[in-house]
Amino acid sequence: MSTTRVSVQVEGVRTSVSRARLAAAVAAVLRAERAGPALVSVTLVTRRRIAAMNRRHLGHTGPTDVISFAFNDPAGAVIGDVYVSPEVAAENARRFGRPVREELVRLVVHGTLHVLGHDHPVDAAREGSPMWRRQEALVHRVLAR
Repeated sequence: MSTTRVSVQVEGVRTSVSRARLAAAVAAVLRAERAGPALVSVTLVTRRRIAAMNRRHLGHTGPTDVISFAFNDPAGAVIGDVYVSPEVAAENARRFGRPVREELVRLVVHGTLHVLGHDHPVDAAREGSPMWRRQEALVHRVLAR
């Protein structure tokens, strides 16, 4: 694979952000991180579906906001899937006093960074982690466009 391809699907949910804007957010992260060839899909899913994925793949109970999967490509391309729940994103946005559109972009950026191999602590230190700081810088860059 010598190019970057990003696709965004919507499964049974409404969103206040266009698929093109979410795809542009992924592409911006890939460029900023100098990822090279990539194939990344983003799927917006229901609260119920992401809860089932969370239980099945991560062993956690209940819905989460974003889940990502990175796949190994012997040729070195970045391949990954990012799943986001707009319903949970809206709850997060209300809780943190942010616009829903900003929160959806944040989750797509967050999931893409995980696909690229970035990680963060799962405790209170997560928001001060290098990944989190990078995420916030990228979110602001994407939203400024």
